[in-house]
Amino acid sequence: VSWLFNPTRSEITSLDSGNIDDILNNADVALVNFYADWCRFSQMLHPIFEEASNVIKEEYPDKNQVVFARVDCDQHSDIAQRYRISKYPTLKLFRNGMMMKREYRGQRSVTAIADYIRQQKSNPIREVQDLEEISSLDRSRRNIVGYFEQKDSDNYRTFERVANILHDDCVFLSAFGAISKAERFSGDNVIYKPPGENAPDMVYLGSLTNFDLIYAWTQDKCVPLVREITFENGEELTEEGLPFLILFHMKDDLESLEKFQQEVARQLISEKGTINFLHADCDKFRHPLLHIQKTPADCPVIAIDSFRHMYVFPDFSDLSVPGKLKQFVLDLHSGKLHREFHHGPDPTDVAPGQPIQDLASSPPESSFQKLAPSEHRYTLLREKDEL
Repeated sequence: VSWLFNPTRSEITSLDSGNIDDILNNADVALVNFYADWCRFSQMLHPIFEEASNVIKEEYPDKNQVVFARVDCDQHSDIAQRYRISKYPTLKLFRNGMMMKREYRGQRSVTAIADYIRQQKSNPIREVQDLEEISSLDRSRRNIVGYFEQKDSDNYRTFERVANILHDDCVFLSAFGAISKAERFSGDNVIYKPPGENAPDMVYLGSLTNFDLIYAWTQDKCVPLVREITFENGEELTEEGLPFLILFHMKDDLESLEKFQQEVARQLISEKGTINFLHADCDKFRHPLLHIQKTPADCPVIAIDSFRHMYVFPDFSDLSVPGKLKQFVLDLHSGKLHREFHHGPDPTDVAPGQPIQDLASSPPESSFQKLAPSEHRYTLLREKDEL
């Protein structure tokens, strides 16, 4: 009869269109279970999720420190669509209302989920005790260093909030008081130290209490314009909901990658937010290449994955032709590439983008998910194993 004296206290908050913004915006950290009642894996997760909530609530009793919440995606399809939920159950992490890029993909156990939340609540900023530590930073990483007069300040609290969101993309460090004084000749200061031993520092010049400004600046520095896609992050990138513009290149072919990065920055910066700019290792992605009738010997190759079709940029040597790459992307957005796929080149075109593979018979998703070797695919079978 011990349960009479130790009743289970479910701390799960049910979200709907009327309360979701208020609850998530006021939560330091929120873990949201997007589920469907008919899904067996959702049913199996419910008691685990509730028990993990109870464990964490003992450690973080303030109701706004950590929130465990759930969304019935059948009842609230508008919320599921808003957050691009395509499988059940999906566990998404939010910080002050902002959804993090990486969903929870760990083991579906009370211990693993509780440990994940503890990790998310840990301080993402390393405090340095001597400025010599800054001179010996790992310059293969992207480093953001904040110099503050005191920790108990609005400037540092904003910096800490940004670090909580972007700590997976950058290393965050801070120095205070006398230690940081030499770097505070004009007041509190935040500096970006990019990868490369000789890369020059960049100084943030905006208001340190304006979260939107400093977050936008830091995100621009921490998240490269052209990211690498791997089997490990392929689904995360797909879940961002944007088509891919991908450079396939051999790992040691840094020259092609540099050209691609330069042309993306030159021609396509205005398209950021409408398409993801990526690069992929030709050798690792032999299977996707075969499906677009290419091999590593053909690399470098540029392609668009629209999640329904794949289109190949006609000739890599045309990359530096002014406007050529941008027109390729604009032709995707206008529907021209799709139209030509089904009906052939427009009569006025001389060298249209070359569509290769029709994936319309499958649900829209990245070809990297479909074509990856089976051990790299994230499926319901893996979710079953985790449960």
